[in-house]
Amino acid sequence: MNRGTAIDVAYLIAAITFILALKGLSSPKRARHGTFVAAAGMVIAVGATFFVHDLGANHDEGLHNVPLMVLAMVLGTAIAVPMARFMKMTSMPQLIAIFNGVGGGAAALVSIGEFLLHRGDIHTLATYQVLEIVLGILIGAMSFSGSAIAYAKLQELMTGRPITYPGQQIINGLIFAGSLAIVVVLLVHPSMALVWVLLALSLIVGISFVLPIGGADVPVLISLLNSFTGLAVAASGFTLNSNVLIVAGTLVGASGILLTKLMSQAMGRSLPNIMFSAFGSAAAAGPAGSGEERPVRSGTPDDIAVLLAYARKVIIIPGYGLAVAQAQHIVRELAETLQARGVDVFFAIHPVAGRMPGHMNVLLAEANVPYGELKEMDEANPEMSTADVALVVGANDTVNPAAKTSPGSPIYGMPIINADEAQQIVFMKRSMRPGFAGIENELLYDPKTVLLFGDAKDSLAKLVTAIKQA
Repeated sequence: MNRGTAIDVAYLIAAITFILALKGLSSPKRARHGTFVAAAGMVIAVGATFFVHDLGANHDEGLHNVPLMVLAMVLGTAIAVPMARFMKMTSMPQLIAIFNGVGGGAAALVSIGEFLLHRGDIHTLATYQVLEIVLGILIGAMSFSGSAIAYAKLQELMTGRPITYPGQQIINGLIFAGSLAIVVVLLVHPSMALVWVLLALSLIVGISFVLPIGGADVPVLISLLNSFTGLAVAASGFTLNSNVLIVAGTLVGASGILLTKLMSQAMGRSLPNIMFSAFGSAAAAGPAGSGEERPVRSGTPDDIAVLLAYARKVIIIPGYGLAVAQAQHIVRELAETLQARGVDVFFAIHPVAGRMPGHMNVLLAEANVPYGELKEMDEANPEMSTADVALVVGANDTVNPAAKTSPGSPIYGMPIINADEAQQIVFMKRSMRPGFAGIENELLYDPKTVLLFGDAKDSLAKLVTAIKQA
């Protein structure tokens, strides 16, 4: 077996591991194993690449600046590993966003580098080769700048509300159309000057694309940007004649699109509506809500502890507030305490609860909640009517009955967890402020609902103590 064949075999093995990893990531039980499989495949792919000579389109350059390449990898590892290990779980979405942006930026730089490499004989490149390069720049730069704005929104470096202005969609459309026009011109008359213009416009398109998207839609946005990065990487793979990049990028692009579609369905909204409706802007336009003027029924930790301790089935519905309070460990202790008393307990997970796909699954897995106790919305809803208590911790819009009963509501049509069907509802909230949609939750005023005000972590700790004493 010659070196070329050995490298192709290594790339094939790596591609297989990527597919197996995606299969593993489809289930919480296999997600950790899938991550390790993907990491092993990437190590194989990177290692094999150091033995490749053919680095570009129709030329044999060999590897240059290997020490700089190794230095860059070491520096990247030194930055990324501590960030990933010490980043709080509430900050995980923005970590994913910025890592995704770095991937898109890298793909754009690869394409620019390839263009620079051929600037002396750029007119000798085939049209499809130029197309591969310019698409890598366009999509990669869009992903980079868009992910940077998503990171800034999630990190609260800027407002998480939609940023809109008159004629925004028209202006955005003109900028994007200008970018496509430059792509066409580059195919006919390749020019380094136009490449820089394309790069600038692509960065602007990414920013303008993300600005009007509100925080509640960021999970869908992250998934879509991830797909963009995959497409940019695939374009880089064609540019560099790298089969493994083509396969990996295509897998990321396809899985990102599928996840985006599934999440849009989970929200009961089309992707264009999510991208262009500035969902959540109404919340910034008015007061937090009028719920404080309406009577609600509140309870003490001792009262609610008795209700939970003597229930037969309790369904816990977590949301972003659980992550903000970092209460995942204490909610697991609450579940274990109830189970020790013979109570049937499980967690009902809404597909878009939190700030990224699978946020609640990851959060509860970190607290070592058994996978069997995590049930997706479609699996949990049929059991909701048999629950004695639905305990809502940090969720709001994902249990709001307005999604089923109010046609004029911004969330109308969104599938929700049917907490209103439980015999009793315990709603844990800091205040009566509405969720991101900016609308009141009628479930708060349901005669079956008891509110427990306060920080989720502190309130859950009091419940655990009270249940043990009940």
